[in-house]
Amino acid sequence: MPLDQSVKKELIKKYGKGPNDSGSPEVQIAILTAHINSLSPHLERNTKDHHNRLGLLKLVGKRRRLLDYLMRKDVARYRNIIKQLDIRK
Repeated sequence: MPLDQSVKKELIKKYGKGPNDSGSPEVQIAILTAHINSLSPHLERNTKDHHNRLGLLKLVGKRRRLLDYLMRKDVARYRNIIKQLDIRK
């Protein structure tokens, strides 16, 4: 269940440095968080859907690696994105 383009564009506009900034860690983390939040209710309803569960675990791991990278590079930006997206550490 991929995200809609309009949702991605809004996330890029909100967390990016410019309208075409889709590569900064904040934008990537925001997009992954939105995708994770959209997959979680599906997996609560469909407990035997192991294919999507594996995809969700991969997304969570990718987001964790991006958060670790951001924490190494700039702690202030890391804390800001954690607070804005309400992600627990």
